[in-house]
Amino acid sequence: MVSSLLFINFKGDILIYRSYKDDVSRAEVMQFCNKIVATREAKENPIIRLDNVNYIHTTTGEITLLATTKSNSNVALILQFLYQVVTLCKAYFGGEFNESQIRKNFVLIYELLDEIMDFGLPQILDPDVLKLYITQGGIKKELDAHQIANKLKQVTGIISWRPEGIKHRKNELWIDVIESINLLQSTKGNVLRADVSGNIEVKCQLSGMPECKFGMNDKVMLTKEKRNTADGGIQIDDLKLHHCVRLGAFEQERAITFVPPEGCFTLMSYRINNTVNLPFKILPVVNEYNRNRIEATVKVKAVFDNPYVASNVVLKVPLPKNTAKTTIYSTTGKAKYEAEHSAVVWR
Repeated sequence: MVSSLLFINFKGDILIYRSYKDDVSRAEVMQFCNKIVATREAKENPIIRLDNVNYIHTTTGEITLLATTKSNSNVALILQFLYQVVTLCKAYFGGEFNESQIRKNFVLIYELLDEIMDFGLPQILDPDVLKLYITQGGIKKELDAHQIANKLKQVTGIISWRPEGIKHRKNELWIDVIESINLLQSTKGNVLRADVSGNIEVKCQLSGMPECKFGMNDKVMLTKEKRNTADGGIQIDDLKLHHCVRLGAFEQERAITFVPPEGCFTLMSYRINNTVNLPFKILPVVNEYNRNRIEATVKVKAVFDNPYVASNVVLKVPLPKNTAKTTIYSTTGKAKYEAEHSAVVWR
């Protein structure tokens, strides 16, 4: 699948080069670095083809992570692999991923690259599992045969994301549902497109190997039960589940059954296209008097029921970067022009 994996800085210099196959040479990779990375064109297209070589890359800060291949590979899988490599490096480097950390830990990175991919095929990418036998300071004490067997069992077992023997004095599980609404409306206030993107974040502090299960108010489940979907049914699209979720139980029962990893993780991400209830209605009016002066009037109206209250509401009205002077009036709240955001911010 992947012929080579590279870490490249913003100048186009190769910091890390790991070759898994011999079909893509270093000279071909340097062609990509000189033509794409050094000329700041890497961010435009994540997939570039040059001279029968496919270059798949993602940029985080000033570092470009590049995978090369000549075969017709699964691009979505390779991109997800690159994102997981960035997450893995941040887990080892204290949340940082920059050129300085890469140069300080290049030996550790090469060890990780040998473990997370084998002949171009992704392998183990769980930071908690890799930290069991690949450490920055080395293994401080010798492991006996029983400890080695337990580590190998966790790596190759059916539940590799959670080790055995976890104990807590108090068992707790937190679940947060975080949603954002994407809205496109006309100048007259008509909604052209609206969808909701959501994540279910879980923090687990449970002992042993617990099995958790919770149901969803999903339109498919309500239809199977011959109930009216108007009573609160929601059609959820584009589901993305954590690998700890048992897919067989989810397809049959429409319930999420999983053995959670220890700590914080994203259990599910989803998108909703239908039955989107907007919390606010925005009515903008923009008048251009000349090339140097515009007047914008923005009205915001809450459309949710009285028992509900919105807190920490922030409204940003973007302005041109060359804005020199602003005059602001607000009937409630406070609004001011913030040059660092190039916008009028109302709170």
